[in-house]
Amino acid sequence: MTGTSALSPPVRVGVIGCGNVSRQYLANLVLQDETDRTDPDDAHLVVVACADAESARADELARAFGIVQTLSVDELVASAEIDLVLNLTSPSAHAAVSMAAVRAGKHVYTEKPLATSVADARALLDAADAAGVSVGCAPDTFLGPGLSRCRELVLAGTIGTPVSANAFSMGPGPEAFHPQPDFLYHPGAGPLFDGGPYAVSALVSLLGPVAAVTGMATTGSARRTVRTGRRAGETFAVEVPTHVSALLRFAGGAVATLVMSFDVQGTRTPRLEIHGTEASLVCPAPNSWGGPAVILPGGSADPVTFAVSGGDGNRIGLGVVQMAAALRAGSRPAASGDRGLHVLEVLDAIDRSAESGGETVALDPPRGEIDVRRTTW
Repeated sequence: MTGTSALSPPVRVGVIGCGNVSRQYLANLVLQDETDRTDPDDAHLVVVACADAESARADELARAFGIVQTLSVDELVASAEIDLVLNLTSPSAHAAVSMAAVRAGKHVYTEKPLATSVADARALLDAADAAGVSVGCAPDTFLGPGLSRCRELVLAGTIGTPVSANAFSMGPGPEAFHPQPDFLYHPGAGPLFDGGPYAVSALVSLLGPVAAVTGMATTGSARRTVRTGRRAGETFAVEVPTHVSALLRFAGGAVATLVMSFDVQGTRTPRLEIHGTEASLVCPAPNSWGGPAVILPGGSADPVTFAVSGGDGNRIGLGVVQMAAALRAGSRPAASGDRGLHVLEVLDAIDRSAESGGETVALDPPRGEIDVRRTTW
């Protein structure tokens, strides 16, 4: 399904994984974001089926969003009526589910991370190339109006030459709001692999590819307690570091400080800033869609605020809509597998550096082209 005409049929999407995040995606995908259509009557995609290892969850999701079919996972992967699999399973299942879909000739868009190991991620992209299908990967917030405006300001030279950046995502952990938080403390998740993809994706979209990293990590508590939902009061084991600090050096010369934590009870630290030779740019949070973007000039000049329209609320799934549009046009998705692989390689290198006690890890050049002047790779 690599349509080349804007008049080609909508891309038929099947959702695998009907848990918490699926409702956030479908709230947007079923409605179809008007800003991503050339013709209001020409939807880029249609969700036609869903599947989950727990069939009752699939049935519930189908009823809630008017999805016409509920299938088993194997049935959905094999279905000739599916063009693109939206993989919303837990991180440990991402690689296996995506690989099965690719081998069945399906395009895939997966929640982050692309896989829990770099080797699995590379194998997935190699298999997709061999099968002639595309892979897309969350997060897609860098496509939103807020970070897009920031990218325009950086490229226009508004802050001069970028020198440094800082990205912080620090809180007490997801157990306060997530009814099933265990998996977020398993390998492939934790603050580094759960929140890190947003921050690293945003930094890469603004500053280009990362060339080397150094990391340190620690764990605040060996067990956590579920605080909401039917499991409230249950405890579970923590299997990954819960506070990670890292330094990143970009191929273009800039450096950044990255801190991801589930161990911070409160903070006033800005979420994302880019510092240049002429001014600093205060960006929206990497996991948000809107603005504003604020320029802090040198000297005594007043801050300049750039309002951003169209970014209110949660637009999760924008990358899926854009990928469907790209498939219909015969082009590559913006939230591509190559981007997802580079982000995973950065996170994996930070993790390995932290395990070694802070040794610097150099990264190979990205598998695909990375140019901040392009939103499509």
